[in-house]
Amino acid sequence: MGVVVFGKSIKHNFPVRIGLAKTIFGIGPHTASKIMAKVGIYPNCRMNQLTEPQIMDLNKEISELTVEGHLKQKINNDIKLKRSIGSYAGFRHAWGFPVRGQRTKTNANTAKKLNKLERFRL
Repeated sequence: MGVVVFGKSIKHNFPVRIGLAKTIFGIGPHTASKIMAKVGIYPNCRMNQLTEPQIMDLNKEISELTVEGHLKQKINNDIKLKRSIGSYAGFRHAWGFPVRGQRTKTNANTAKKLNKLERFRL
């Protein structure tokens, strides 16, 4: 059983801030707190305590942000742009190396998984 916000089902016993941050790509705890303050939701409120107008207001506020598919598409387009102009970061993405100056002698396995052109499947 869950509450549907922005097309995503969130468990009914989650706090609203954590539920939004965990389920909607592009919203973290800080942004969720700002949205809750704007809508007028108590900070310690849980998902099952929300009323229907509050859920509608949450959906309206979230729809004004760049989240989910649009954000993933923007990130992919930025990576493609870096590769096409031949920047150093673009080469690092293309080769699967860390982009932001991390070491490569050890601990570059996560970068090899993430730094590919198709970072997010849409």
